[in-house]
Amino acid sequence: MKLVREFCLCLFDKDLMPTALKVSVVVGSILFAINHGSALVKGQMNRERWISGSLTYLVPYAVNIHGQYISRTRKR
Repeated sequence: MKLVREFCLCLFDKDLMPTALKVSVVVGSILFAINHGSALVKGQMNRERWISGSLTYLVPYAVNIHGQYISRTRKR
């Protein structure tokens, strides 16, 4: 449980956030275009698609934070 708590705190760590946000924007945008681009262009974005699209950005953010967290803990 301690590791989960520490990871959750890392999600808002000001040292880790800049890199994670950049990765999230780049990777999330690519994934959004692949998964939802045609629906966006056709005006077919509904509530479920917007929720899914939001997760498309949150997942790369969380994965990057996890990688930075693991790297940080191994250096200790």
